[in-house]
Amino acid sequence: MTGRDTGRYLDAGLAAVLEAGTIALEYFRQPMDVQDKLPGVYYDPVTAADRRIETLIRERLGAQFPSHRIVGEEHGDTGHGNTYWLIDPIDGTRSFISGMPTWGILLGLVEDGEPVVGIMHQPFTGETFLADAAGGARYRRNGAETRLQTRADATLADAVLYSTHPAMLQRAGTLPRYLELARRCRLQRWGGDCYGFALVAQGGIDLMIDSMLLPYDIVPLIPIIEGAGGVVTDLQGNSPLQGGTVIAAANARLHAAALEIMTRPSAGS
Repeated sequence: MTGRDTGRYLDAGLAAVLEAGTIALEYFRQPMDVQDKLPGVYYDPVTAADRRIETLIRERLGAQFPSHRIVGEEHGDTGHGNTYWLIDPIDGTRSFISGMPTWGILLGLVEDGEPVVGIMHQPFTGETFLADAAGGARYRRNGAETRLQTRADATLADAVLYSTHPAMLQRAGTLPRYLELARRCRLQRWGGDCYGFALVAQGGIDLMIDSMLLPYDIVPLIPIIEGAGGVVTDLQGNSPLQGGTVIAAANARLHAAALEIMTRPSAGS
């Protein structure tokens, strides 16, 4: 896929995401009906906004790229082939229903196993993080665009570490190692969802680690973080196309240090 191709796909995806952002704002910080997709397992909320946003994006992409497969959180997998879009209509629905602005609309494109386009749009703050092969990783707000750059000199001792919630790590069995990593960092905080990963690309956060991610939670963010100079892998050191536990780091040295701690055998094993 050429840079010209990715630029065209990025423009089309961005137009769909920005249009979908107006739907999100109809619901955000308003009374809304919330359903639980996994009652009795753990709380997994979904709203009409999630479903409407994904439907709109699917319709826009399907009309322009009928040969592309589309995979979304709410409406499943349609189509066939090695070129496919991943949609998370509201990544951070728990934040969304709480009135916290740390959610976003995620859209990514994968070609032959490589994430080539990524978009994270936060319509309430008016921020858009985006990347493709043609233009690298950029940040847009209020009509202005700047380049995204991770903190290239970040080390473990002075790193800012985030994770969305300890329950995600606890369920995956990664919390003890995460807490050991946190003891080595300058600052550790909870919260973030996709917004935290985007801030790794922006340079405010140096490490973002979450467990139990699905592909649409992370794949759209890979081109953004990597395009800004960061490293994103699973615990095997591979590109996290299937989700799982994901480490996003500001630079390769910091990523290696975090990965080593996160993969150490537990005491007594």
